[in-house]
Amino acid sequence: MSSLAGKVFLITGSSKGIGKATALRVASEGANVVINYLRDSAVANDLVNEIGADRALAVQADASKLADLDRLVDAAVGKFGKIDVLIPNAGYLPLKTLETTTEEDFDRTYNLLVKGPYFLAQKAVPHMPVGGRIIFVSTSTARFSSVSPAYLLYTSSKGSIEQMTRILAKNLAPKGILLFLEGKPEAMLKAIAGFSPFNRIGEPDEIASVMAFLSGKDSSWMSGQVVAVNGGMA
Repeated sequence: MSSLAGKVFLITGSSKGIGKATALRVASEGANVVINYLRDSAVANDLVNEIGADRALAVQADASKLADLDRLVDAAVGKFGKIDVLIPNAGYLPLKTLETTTEEDFDRTYNLLVKGPYFLAQKAVPHMPVGGRIIFVSTSTARFSSVSPAYLLYTSSKGSIEQMTRILAKNLAPKGILLFLEGKPEAMLKAIAGFSPFNRIGEPDEIASVMAFLSGKDSSWMSGQVVAVNGGMA
């Protein structure tokens, strides 16, 4: 039996892309999944039907707003009684240089990519048993020296997430909760596909496979790690 059987996953931004691929992968190994979406309820409900209504729940929530995060966690615990694995996956990729960034751009980016994951972890941890996992999501550009100026706002927010992972791992170690950070190339970074020896961008299923590994018993001696899944880009 898979070590994910019966585990409860809460994945934000999970109605499409990497979030959806991860939801399907862990569900195939017997996990229960809380699928978060922002707008497209039809796609999220289709995913619930594919997994099974007894093992999946779709919840509309803006992953950048604290009140919505409260509602998301409450719905997860109300349905399944706990949260074993938290994956704040909801993303947004602004292309803004220092000169073109507005305060609204900055707030939207940091609210979704830093504030949201920070407080979602805070709200989820009381409902996570020993051996729980938190997997934050970063980007390969956080380790590139040749990043375009247009990625300043996005990449700086992911730098915050990477440091958060290292420090929070120490904070949560006494509770037996392990921290990881999944480094992924974004779809819009196709221009840098040539940095990979495979000359392509990774597929959602390739990221989902590593998410599943980090969520299972075979990663039990890993915590506070930045795991780069980027085809050798960095």
